[in-house]
Amino acid sequence: MNILLTGSSGLIGSSLMPLLSGHGHRVTRLVRTEPKTGAEVFWDPEGGRLDLASLEGIDAVVHLAGENIGAGRWTERRKQHLLKSRLAGTRLLIRALAGMRRPPDVLVSASAIGFYGDRGAEILHEDSGPGKGFLADVCRQWEQEADAAKGKGIRVVRLRIGMVLSASGGALPRMLTPFRIGAGGRLGAGTQFMSWIALEDLLEVILFACTQRSLDGSVNAVAPNPVTNLAFTQTLGRVLRRPAIIPLPVFLIRLLFGEMGEELLLYSARVEPARLQTAGFRFHYPQLEAALRHVLSA
Repeated sequence: MNILLTGSSGLIGSSLMPLLSGHGHRVTRLVRTEPKTGAEVFWDPEGGRLDLASLEGIDAVVHLAGENIGAGRWTERRKQHLLKSRLAGTRLLIRALAGMRRPPDVLVSASAIGFYGDRGAEILHEDSGPGKGFLADVCRQWEQEADAAKGKGIRVVRLRIGMVLSASGGALPRMLTPFRIGAGGRLGAGTQFMSWIALEDLLEVILFACTQRSLDGSVNAVAPNPVTNLAFTQTLGRVLRRPAIIPLPVFLIRLLFGEMGEELLLYSARVEPARLQTAGFRFHYPQLEAALRHVLSA
């Protein structure tokens, strides 16, 4: 297939390109700078610019573009920027796809398990409703924009991605320093559930979504074994051979990180990949300890 990719410079996108190429697919990247090769196409989501003619021949679209949700404290201005970076890019992309003579067969669009909000120990599947909070609102609106592609007969898969385990980026590298100096521990009470996925499995999920024609709608991109934060920290400590006994209190999380810390670190989402399992997807790393040992050894 000829696959159009947005967000190719991020952790997931940059890792996805060699996987797709290795399976014989051609990857065309949407970039915000002057294209350097024939495999790059310029787009400007804020300015609404995207050359429609350059998209002809695309078979599938993987849409990962969006500002890093955890890169800075959530001021009102930053929250608006985070929301706009997702909605404007998705809206422009869908408008371009709708104008093509032959639209692609499938759009695989990123979302996040933040859709579910803070749900305690409730087991969440794809048919569970949205939660409350900033991330839940962002994900809900983001998914609605992507769904507009269905009006052109495009199969739409909305991936609700959990915490991605990689030593190269994301949340995990930030955790390693305190653990390595013996200062790691649970966050708050540690009872909040963490739904995670190894990067290698997530890349395979994206490829699976592109090629599995029976898969559409919301898909939880998480491993089948979510754990509490306490279990996660104990497992990470065991893998690193470091103690995990110094908790970070709730008041300090709120003081240091504000609303971002509340939603990213303290909210509980016990999410299971029901639709992936029904479709026959097989995880390489369904258990947390094996996943951590793999990504950290790499």
